[in-house]
Amino acid sequence: MKTIEEINEKISSGKAVVLTAEEIIDYVDKKGATAAAKEVDVVTTATFGPMCSSGCFLNFGHSKPKMRITEAWLDDVSAYAGVAAVDLFLGATQLRTNDPANIDYPGEFRFGGGHVMEKLVARKEVQLFALSYGTDDYPLREKRVSFTIDDLNQAVMVNPRNCYQNYNVAINASDKPIYTYLGYLKPGMKNCGYSSAGQLSPLLNDPFYRTIGVGTRIWLAGAQGHVYAEGTQHSPSCERGRLGVPSEGAGTLALTGDMKKMDPEFVRGVSLRGYGTSLSVGVGIPIPVLDEETLLQTTIRDRDIKAQVIDYSTDYPERTGKVLASVNYEELKSGSVEILGKKVEAGSLSSYAKARKIAGMLQEEIRSGKFHLTAPISPLPVEQGMKPMKESD
Repeated sequence: MKTIEEINEKISSGKAVVLTAEEIIDYVDKKGATAAAKEVDVVTTATFGPMCSSGCFLNFGHSKPKMRITEAWLDDVSAYAGVAAVDLFLGATQLRTNDPANIDYPGEFRFGGGHVMEKLVARKEVQLFALSYGTDDYPLREKRVSFTIDDLNQAVMVNPRNCYQNYNVAINASDKPIYTYLGYLKPGMKNCGYSSAGQLSPLLNDPFYRTIGVGTRIWLAGAQGHVYAEGTQHSPSCERGRLGVPSEGAGTLALTGDMKKMDPEFVRGVSLRGYGTSLSVGVGIPIPVLDEETLLQTTIRDRDIKAQVIDYSTDYPERTGKVLASVNYEELKSGSVEILGKKVEAGSLSSYAKARKIAGMLQEEIRSGKFHLTAPISPLPVEQGMKPMKESD
């Protein structure tokens, strides 16, 4: 057994042995699990892809005279103003108001909250337009001003649901093309879409949340952030396979970090035709090797991770629960899979190359002593389902 305190001491002294979730697989094959568990201190995991449940809180400071903002738009994207005078919450999937692109190019959804967040992190100018009904102590009724992230007091990314532990593979069994958050799906099951880093993905390397919990320090788009809660729709009670790998979405994480410290390479607005806008976010999470069990769980391979194939033309929107097939990530990453006896083209919305880069960047930060680990202050639930929306009485 090792403790996080002992591992942090090794990080501080520059002696910590840190491998990525890719590197650890071959290392354990050569050394054996027992020897590797003694030698390796940290395994880095990562993912990069669209995470629709993302957003940010922004604080503008007070105008002169003061204003209690009740309605606001950032580059014409509506932001929520119901959090006191000059704080706004911007969601990644909020669309630009009266966007001419939506009229001239229906279904394109070229600009939304995710794109505003990308501009902020890149330190580009964004325009605030704010309205108020005016009060005795907050008399100003209208404000229009251009600003950058450096003009703000705080810009805090607050993402209620990121890093799905596993996820669906989307396919279209109908005779018409459909547009989804997993991409364009051709009719007749000619292609399928997925989004996961597979063997590099954080929660697949800690399937029962032994080291990842509330308070865990993470790498969030280049900044040091943390897990602030279980993610919304966290639903770990499901069928699991080898090394505890879930067959469906299962766990999720709620993440937060300082946008002023983020790298624009890993905060990118996304337009999904026929669906809307989103935000691609880069996340890296270190797994402390506390014992042989935690080490073995980081040796999961793409071929061991199975995902459910769901028909997004009927079964997904109607929530029938029907699963057409299961495929593994080694097959998906090859570019084609066999589903119901048919060869199907496979494409990913997440970037494995970016995930690999993030895992390597986190690895170097730990090795250089810039990033230390934290023990969770509270564990994530390991048994919990998810309720559907209540139907009308």
